[in-house]
Amino acid sequence: MAEMTVPLLDLKPQYQALRAELDEALLKVAAAQMFILGPAVRELEEQVAAYCGARYGIGMSSGTDALLAALMALDIGRGDEVITTTYTFFATGGTIARLGARPVFLDIEPDTFNLSVERVEEFLDRCVWDGDALRNPATGGRVRALMPVHLYGQSADLEPLLALARAHGLAVIEDAAQAIGAEYAPARRVGALGDIGCLSFFPTKNLGAFGDAGLCVTNDEALAGRLRQTRVHGMEPRYYHAFIGGNFRLDEIQAAVLLVKLRHLENWHAARQRNAVFYDRALAAAGLSGCVRTPVARPGRRHVYNQYVIRVPRRDELRQYLAGRGVGTEVYYPLPLHLQQCFADLGGRPGDCPEAERAARETLALPIWPELSEAQLRHVVTSISDFLARG
Repeated sequence: MAEMTVPLLDLKPQYQALRAELDEALLKVAAAQMFILGPAVRELEEQVAAYCGARYGIGMSSGTDALLAALMALDIGRGDEVITTTYTFFATGGTIARLGARPVFLDIEPDTFNLSVERVEEFLDRCVWDGDALRNPATGGRVRALMPVHLYGQSADLEPLLALARAHGLAVIEDAAQAIGAEYAPARRVGALGDIGCLSFFPTKNLGAFGDAGLCVTNDEALAGRLRQTRVHGMEPRYYHAFIGGNFRLDEIQAAVLLVKLRHLENWHAARQRNAVFYDRALAAAGLSGCVRTPVARPGRRHVYNQYVIRVPRRDELRQYLAGRGVGTEVYYPLPLHLQQCFADLGGRPGDCPEAERAARETLALPIWPELSEAQLRHVVTSISDFLARG
């Protein structure tokens, strides 16, 4: 009998379940021949904004471009600094640097893997006001914004972060690429709590397109207008450019796909949460609590489990063993941003962010997609147990 396989992610069951709806939506776009900023984009912007609890939604070509456009809309550029986490996908820091600004990479909480409020406060305490600018005394740069990341589907500790930002005159860009539908507190969904929230609809996300797609949400009318203008080369009106933007438009085909999928998002969240509970209980029942640390879901926050990430000793050996048992896994992320070669000029050194560096050595993402069967979930847990029993 063949060994059971449990891929890290399998999108085919989702497509098969929605195939009729999706095919109809795609054919409707083809028949209309409206491919750029058409009715599906406008409808998606309205629905996603409402879902997040924001007034405005602005479709973008990817989650990365959503972050880039948000920074551009806030006039972040050369000489500016943006505080963010070192433990995240590259786009968080890459978009800051791409505009000539300096990312300030800080350490994380050891349990949630999100940006540490304590580290942010320590950094800001070292900064000084110089005229009308908050400056980093180590570099002379103007500290302009804070970019927390809601990693793996759980909100960062937003209330104290927002309070620090307000006290120091900083804009807040929420990197909610992995966290659509996550809540910091009941009925307070991430993305709509800072100045601009940035979403990704990359196919692996809880709400995934058929390619790259993203969206910004905001409650600020002026920022919404600036974002719309930014995504079309800074153009307003047609062929008149007040500033240099980019080509960040959300594709009509992707919007049509996402409108279909958005109707099912809450069910998918619930399935991921059920799978997470199964893992939590099954790993504990197997006596693995002492050596496998399961994700911490902070009380009052809604975790939507874009990833289910454990901490485990001998992580790389376990990953190799699971691969041999047909279980797909991933390491998010093996090298924090402050140690990446492309950021070497910032002077980051091993030991600067010890919690992030430890997480990079110990964390492993397990399959968590909604359509997993109980047998597949049990196979993952049994395989982990078998590996650890070997000593």
